[in-house]
Amino acid sequence: MSVLGLVLSVLIGISLGFFGGGGSILTVPLLVYVFGLDPKTAIASSLLVVGAASMSGALHHWRAGNVDLRTGLVFGAAGMTGAYIGGRVGAFLDGALLLFLFAAMMMLTAVGMWQGRRARSSGAPTKGAMPRLLLQGLAVGSFTGLVGAGGGFLIVPALTLWAGLSMHVAVGTSLFIIVLNTMAGFLGYQSHVQVDFALVGAVTVMAIAGSFVGWRLANKIDPASLRRAFSAFVAAMAVFILVREADVWITKAQEALPGSGPQIAFALLMLGIGIMAGRVTRRAERDPRADRVFSDGGGI
Repeated sequence: MSVLGLVLSVLIGISLGFFGGGGSILTVPLLVYVFGLDPKTAIASSLLVVGAASMSGALHHWRAGNVDLRTGLVFGAAGMTGAYIGGRVGAFLDGALLLFLFAAMMMLTAVGMWQGRRARSSGAPTKGAMPRLLLQGLAVGSFTGLVGAGGGFLIVPALTLWAGLSMHVAVGTSLFIIVLNTMAGFLGYQSHVQVDFALVGAVTVMAIAGSFVGWRLANKIDPASLRRAFSAFVAAMAVFILVREADVWITKAQEALPGSGPQIAFALLMLGIGIMAGRVTRRAERDPRADRVFSDGGGI
């Protein structure tokens, strides 16, 4: 077990504590490139780590009264369905392709964090909110189960804009939803991967410890400037993965084409879903009532 990896695991928790998100964006690369796990095992392990760390954050928000259980269960039910399906589908996709999807998700996250988000501070649910929440939950859940990304940067805007939740409640509810999604995603993966639970436990303990540091830092450091610095770091990590795995993807494409065609088509479909989900919340943020800027990720 890598000592360096355990030390770096603290950064997962610091991100969760400070931003309310960012955990899974750091966990998968850490497990692949520092601990040496194969992509599918890393994704399954990440689901457990992020789920446990998010549960710690959700309990913190629950004690503060910042979790809307009803909305969380509605969004989470759709998310769990998508996450379980995503975890099962992962068995049929090449690990390198999953890393490509993860890197693409990192780029989307980096762009979203760099631009920031706007949301109404509070209010009643918008008209037609329920179908939107269910569709967004299904889309985010499918990515969570497939590549281990929590998707909080899509969950939080949906909860504030459509469910009318205040920012603090949206972040707390988002963490609760991510707990549900990650557990469902892991159930989808567990039939075809072997997880080192000792490693998962050690990384999780360090991540939770780091989350307490993040909560303290949140009261002392300007979140806007650090948000952009973190988004640049996430983008750099995505580029690193793309460059690192480029040779593998080219080789596999040459060997497997046209057999890899269905997998490539599926990857493009999933990327399209992710981009559309982001654009939906971005369009909603143009609502003239959307006057509050936020940078929380809610368990990305």
